[in-house]
Amino acid sequence: MKVMMKDVYVLLHRAFPEKDGVLQLEKSNFNRALRKHKQLLVHFYTPLSGDGDRVTAAFEGAAAELKGSEVKLAVVDVTKEKDLAKQLSATGPPTVRLYLSGDKHNPVPCPVPHSSASILTWLKRRAGSAADLVADLSQSEASEELTVVGFFKELDHEYVQVFYAAATDLPDVNFAVTQNNEVISKYGLTHDVVLLLKKTKLIQAYKMMPQTSKEELITFITVYQMEPVTEYTGKTASQILSTPVLNHALLFVNKSSADFKEIYSSFKRAAEEFRLKILFVMVNVDETRNGRLLEYFRVRDFEAPLIRLVNLTNHFTYHLPSDSLDEETVKKFCQSYLDGKAKPKMQSEPIPEGWDKKPVKELVGATLEKVVFNPNNTVFVLFYLPYSQESRALFTLWEELAEAFEEQENVVIARIDASANDINMSMQGSYPSLGLFPALYAERGTIEKQQTRVTNKTKQHVQHIPQHELKNVKHDG
Repeated sequence: MKVMMKDVYVLLHRAFPEKDGVLQLEKSNFNRALRKHKQLLVHFYTPLSGDGDRVTAAFEGAAAELKGSEVKLAVVDVTKEKDLAKQLSATGPPTVRLYLSGDKHNPVPCPVPHSSASILTWLKRRAGSAADLVADLSQSEASEELTVVGFFKELDHEYVQVFYAAATDLPDVNFAVTQNNEVISKYGLTHDVVLLLKKTKLIQAYKMMPQTSKEELITFITVYQMEPVTEYTGKTASQILSTPVLNHALLFVNKSSADFKEIYSSFKRAAEEFRLKILFVMVNVDETRNGRLLEYFRVRDFEAPLIRLVNLTNHFTYHLPSDSLDEETVKKFCQSYLDGKAKPKMQSEPIPEGWDKKPVKELVGATLEKVVFNPNNTVFVLFYLPYSQESRALFTLWEELAEAFEEQENVVIARIDASANDINMSMQGSYPSLGLFPALYAERGTIEKQQTRVTNKTKQHVQHIPQHELKNVKHDG
């Protein structure tokens, strides 16, 4: 009995593996780390990913600064600890969370840090108060970096709490608060306004209102922190993808072309009118490192210049239907998109001959909706990528499944190349994935007459099976 108690004691007090002051956690010791450390900041990462490596470096730098404090930093490799990551819902892109007092279920989300200073600033602002943001504006105004300055009559006003909450969520941005009337009069303003300053230049002003939310203020700061048009590069990609503005206008253009300056100037002037509604991005098609982005939007370099609009929520893409890219044409296109009048650009492979004669129906963009939204059929679709090993591994299973149901007229087993055809429906997760569209047993009629009703009803019934669950799909014949 004594031996057993000793073993339990040793187990509970066993040292955690560390690297450069950062705990290396796994499923077997995660709960123990939560119990031991009052504040545990955890980075769930994927090795060799760009953002993951940057955050790892930031953690190592911050760990040295926080040594001896009540905050302990830790990492979890989600490629090795899949069960733990799934249990904690941390399977997405780089995820950073602060666990307090051993509470495993209510962590505080931390913005993905760009540096160790980001981590230290976030922790300080989170634990502090608005008074901590009162700064010497003479130093802020001389800074090359953007400074967000709040001019408030009363520091205990609810405006300031919204301002401070935004500061906590944007640790990479300089914030300051002032009540100095001389400074306010210098800019010809009244109280309760937020200014974006770079040196002494006023970039933009934002009047605080009783209904102003933290999210609205963050969107304002994030958008005006960027130029009207941001060039897509390895350094700006993360900033572009993390912006709160989900509508993006992309100009694909060759920067070395003779008409580049004229096209870019028109695009930039149009951007000014839609700053908080659409993010304008320029993509240089002559840059080889942008090849993956061109492939995603199915743009070939010789097709430039052209403009695409995309919504990051549903990933629907819209193509400017004009050879002219002047300012007014771009503005009209953006406004039609915001008004819901623009139609998504649908990419489709040619319809293959005899596509519906084989057990597995070969769908393309032009036939997808007509097949899956037929109310009389139950349709099971494999959305695949031809170059994906995971996709190809399902082909044999799909053939066997189709042969098993070949005698049932109202069951359709199909597949579609998701890399060559636009999928005009909300898909979650990565490919390969499966979509089950149950029959509605509606009265027969033309697809054209029933399309709107059938589409809406069927989309409510579609069952999506993400990639990480495909391994559980089995067929017993």
